[in-house]
Amino acid sequence: MARSIQVTLPDGKVLELPEGSTGHDVAAAIGPGLAKAALAAVVDGELVDLHRPIESDAELRLVTARDPEALGLLRHSAAHVLATAVRRLRPGAEIGFGPAIEEGFYYDFGVEEPFTPDDLERFEEEIERVIEADYPFERRQVTQDEARELFHDDPLKLERLEEFDEDEVITVYRDGPFLDLCRGPHLPSTGHLRHVKLLSAAGAYWRGDERRQMLQRIYGTAFFRAKELEEHLERLEEAKKRDHRVLGRELDLFTVDERVGSGLILWQPAGSIIRNEIEEYEKELILRHGYELVYTPHIVSEKLFEVSGHLENFRENMFGAMEVEGARYRPKPMNCPGHICIYQASQRSYRELPIRYAEFGTVYRYERSGVLHGMLRVRGFTQDDAHVFCTAEQVPAEIEALLDLVDEMLATFGYPYTIELATRPESAMGSEEVWDEAVATLRGVLEERGLEYTVDEGGGAFYGPKLDFKLIDAIGRRWQGPTVQLDFNLPERFGIEYIGSDNERHRPVMLHRVLVGSMERFIGGLIEHYAGAFPLWLAPEQVRVLPISEQFSENARAFVDEMRAHGIRAVLADRETLGYRIREAEMRKIPYMGVIGEREVDEGTVAVRRRGSGRKQEVMERGAFLEQLLDEIRGRSLDTIPDA
Repeated sequence: MARSIQVTLPDGKVLELPEGSTGHDVAAAIGPGLAKAALAAVVDGELVDLHRPIESDAELRLVTARDPEALGLLRHSAAHVLATAVRRLRPGAEIGFGPAIEEGFYYDFGVEEPFTPDDLERFEEEIERVIEADYPFERRQVTQDEARELFHDDPLKLERLEEFDEDEVITVYRDGPFLDLCRGPHLPSTGHLRHVKLLSAAGAYWRGDERRQMLQRIYGTAFFRAKELEEHLERLEEAKKRDHRVLGRELDLFTVDERVGSGLILWQPAGSIIRNEIEEYEKELILRHGYELVYTPHIVSEKLFEVSGHLENFRENMFGAMEVEGARYRPKPMNCPGHICIYQASQRSYRELPIRYAEFGTVYRYERSGVLHGMLRVRGFTQDDAHVFCTAEQVPAEIEALLDLVDEMLATFGYPYTIELATRPESAMGSEEVWDEAVATLRGVLEERGLEYTVDEGGGAFYGPKLDFKLIDAIGRRWQGPTVQLDFNLPERFGIEYIGSDNERHRPVMLHRVLVGSMERFIGGLIEHYAGAFPLWLAPEQVRVLPISEQFSENARAFVDEMRAHGIRAVLADRETLGYRIREAEMRKIPYMGVIGEREVDEGTVAVRRRGSGRKQEVMERGAFLEQLLDEIRGRSLDTIPDA
């Protein structure tokens, strides 16, 4: 007699089905519409294939195109379909990895010749044929020996198999002629794919190691609706226009010189103005919030990183040691150990706490050359790092204060944001109990304030959980922003103390926080957020004054001098034709142009052109225009951003 299982649905309804029934069987039992729409199932919290048997009683939720898991499922399956198409047209291609990523998917191939745009077109045509064939995605569990036999002619897969434990479950997936080593899950069949688009091909080292084989990586994306794909492609086109590397060069903001080194930024004068304005604003902000400024060296004895745990847990991201009189030194990857040493320079009392140290500290981290990317991924960068030393009782209030600080900071730059709570990683220091307490503290503050957040399981730093703030830019992309990390472990490793009201020694708690994070990454992101059109207070050149002809240059120069005397970054442009000078000012994305002709000289006015207003101009009394500029600068207004 066949055994039965009970499947509990999200609404509490219980279905009794034969043992070995699948998510598809559940959907069919509910109704034909759901049976057609279902793509996968979540069984006891695990996302599984729709046709995977259910062996025992379980809680089950069906996944359709409207559910958050569906897009990743679609894109993972699209990666396999891409590999199917490539193998049909390039039978000798070695197969690497093909994951879904945030904006789509990619797949790595070992081929003798790089892929061309024509190749991508042919692959897209073949993808459509694979979709039309409606091959089922078939899951199979295999042994190590069976897997090696299946992939005997695929060296990249054989290398991956060497990393499996003997007792680890190995699964493969087949769609039509293509077989891949994969954990899954996938869509029920290739015919469920919708709106797949290949975007580009680029070189990528196998396993991200520049010492290994160079592969060809094809990037693509997929959506359930044509309109969503169209909107995504429009965003990509807009992103190209906003590329900070292109705008940074056009606006003379920064440069990279291989003689200096890859991933090391040289700030041009215009970019340095932006950086300085942000640093000065942030200093004003944090001093108002009770921080003290400190400075620590760029190179530090390796012994400090032995104590902090960085050598043990972060060595692969650190630059090598240098010998100095028999001692080993390294460029610092973090500022926190230095701040701890400053704290420990004196005996501390509970009356001093909380102590808040802040530093614009330059750190150095080894990044592989293949991942370096303009200002967004570099090897040397300046963090607006701060560390708060406080009692356990003070932690919730300090986190509250940090949330206020983040909110004020990001509003100034016009960034909405989301929050992620990142929990204990596998390489964590300290006990699970301490981690659980720290996570609960962060979660409690967020929920007390009624803030929405998501959980990034295992995404914490090795010494403590954290809150990650993701900035949402003008075209909807997310950027890494501020972080707040709660740390019970470094205080323990360094043995830091304070004298309590009971005259006994106690261990403080430590909070790590950054607001902009990496100054290089933040400004690279700002370039793209503003499309190079910085608000007035940040603009390297705030006003360009344009006399209609040379006879008005002296009067225009006097107005420029007056603005400069008030701290306004004004420039006189009196060469070439007026039309040329206007076009150049527009290309340089200068917030205001002031045109001066005979009438403006006689009446003491200026014809003001605001960035983005086309040919429209407003004749203003010069004093009124000057006061308007100063008000916008003092208020750090975002009004001069086009479409703000």
